[in-house]
Amino acid sequence: MKTKMLIAMIMMVFMSSFRAPTRTISGRVTAAEDGNGAPGVNVVEKGTRNGTVTNAEGNYKLTVSGNESVLVFSFIGFATTEVIVGQRAVVDVSMTLDVKQLTEVVVTGQGATLKGKIFGISSKASKRAAKDRMAMNESVGYAPQPEWNTEEYSTIHENIFHGVAQNPLSTFSIDVDAASYSNMRRFIQHGQRPPKDAVRIEEMVNYFDYNYPDPAGEDPFSIYTEMGIAPWNAKHRLVHIGLQGKRVPTDNLPPSNLVFLIDVSGSMADENKLPLLKASLRLLVDQLRPVDRLSMVVYAGAAGLVLPSTSGEKKREILAALDELEAGGSTAGGAGIQLAYSIAKQNFQTNGNNRVILATDGDFNVGESSDASMERLIEKKREDGIFLTVLGFGTGNYKDSKMETLADKGNGNYAYIDNILEAQKVLVNEFGGTLFTIAKDVKLQVEFNPTYVKAWRLVGYENRVLKNEDFNNDKKDAGDLGSGHSVTALYEIIPQGVESEFYKIDELKYQKQTTLKSAGQSDEWLTVKFRYKAPMGITSKLIVHPLKDDDRRSGASENFTWSAAVAGFGMLLRESEYVNAYRYEDVLLAAEQSRGSDKDGYRSEFVGLVKSVKLLSR
Repeated sequence: MKTKMLIAMIMMVFMSSFRAPTRTISGRVTAAEDGNGAPGVNVVEKGTRNGTVTNAEGNYKLTVSGNESVLVFSFIGFATTEVIVGQRAVVDVSMTLDVKQLTEVVVTGQGATLKGKIFGISSKASKRAAKDRMAMNESVGYAPQPEWNTEEYSTIHENIFHGVAQNPLSTFSIDVDAASYSNMRRFIQHGQRPPKDAVRIEEMVNYFDYNYPDPAGEDPFSIYTEMGIAPWNAKHRLVHIGLQGKRVPTDNLPPSNLVFLIDVSGSMADENKLPLLKASLRLLVDQLRPVDRLSMVVYAGAAGLVLPSTSGEKKREILAALDELEAGGSTAGGAGIQLAYSIAKQNFQTNGNNRVILATDGDFNVGESSDASMERLIEKKREDGIFLTVLGFGTGNYKDSKMETLADKGNGNYAYIDNILEAQKVLVNEFGGTLFTIAKDVKLQVEFNPTYVKAWRLVGYENRVLKNEDFNNDKKDAGDLGSGHSVTALYEIIPQGVESEFYKIDELKYQKQTTLKSAGQSDEWLTVKFRYKAPMGITSKLIVHPLKDDDRRSGASENFTWSAAVAGFGMLLRESEYVNAYRYEDVLLAAEQSRGSDKDGYRSEFVGLVKSVKLLSR
């Protein structure tokens, strides 16, 4: 017996000596047009399912089977490139634009198809069928898209101009979410223009870091203001308002009591849903400290606890529970939310960070499924001091409107995870801001001086507008700000004495508007007011900051130019009536001039998206 075992071991060693040794290949993919790194490019070892995507700077790393391996580089809008690895350890590729390929994208009410290639998998398909078709897609380098499109977005009616004489105040709730940007990116990278109502301009602007100065006083905010020419209308002015939250080092964050609430229903079987969700949450688990605790609740046909409250130092135990999750069944979202909040309350950390992290495609179809029911449920639960983070995944049946509602009502934030790089940004790079709130119910109100301003309009924030009387009402819910988060808001204004096609109002017959003498003597164009509460507070605090005539700089800052370019791009995607003769070429010029250091490559990626849409628009 021992002799047979010895012979078998010798044979195994002998056979293994003939296996091709694996090698790790790295490199950078750039666009031949401008030499910039190309993020999101599929890199696949030909004939296998072994692949990766380039990071924000266009870099990649992949372990291949040997020297004969062929790497396939592909991305919508670029000509697919194949390279034999050979003896090289570094394989750099320059990809050329392929306009013909973009013109072959057929956009229908049921998704998108690419001529001659499989470009989608059914969200109703069995898990095995989905994996088989995914393998076919990966072999040609195209990410999956659902065949049936039932995505839902709330209708957005673009803000209009208001006369200062009749409406001197503008009031809204802040928004630090950036889900709209990554969702918009997903559409463009798949060769489609995003639906108009999927484009929330404030979330696009707030996706980027503006390096505002840190707060110096007792308040957890610093305020930055700037005014310049509106790039899409030279007769108008653009006001840039920036708010920077205090940065709390991760080691100094209070203990966390987190509850993962994970959708494992049948609609989550696709590779860009539960598998990506699990990979994303693994990144978050790596950030946990021994003082942090995590529980895990799943829901499909019913809800259940799969991991009781566990210390962050037991990462293997947490990851093992995460790895066991499989998709199947209907979606009892209401029951899952109730159970998750119950578990969070049982393990409540006084003076800590208590939060439910909901990860789903938003397709609730059993139990508490209506938006109104969900709102009432979440509003009631937030009174216990437990906040909510919503992470959206997937395509085709994605329910953006419901996800945004849940996050807003749960005193939390909302992100859309379209790839592992976005998971890295949200759950690692912005870990403190995503999970630790430094202020809640943050409201902003601007009063315009009629001496200088004839009319104004808020750019974006359409679903965040509040009544003016809500500003001083501490019972009115508003947005929340996390550690290190910043908020940027833009106002387009028509100066006094300027005739504009967008605002023409006759003089009143029965009333006469008067302006205080002190307003005419002041050099203030407007006054910005902020109200906020401490995370567990019930009474708000007030900060006041005027924008003076002296704040009009001789040249626009990098922050101003970049935010205006992003807002202008959003207006073009929404086909706004206010963009006038502004074009994608103008966006590109401004973005290139204000890209800055861009250490994470997010601004370079934005430039690439604008170029893609410019090609699609042909």
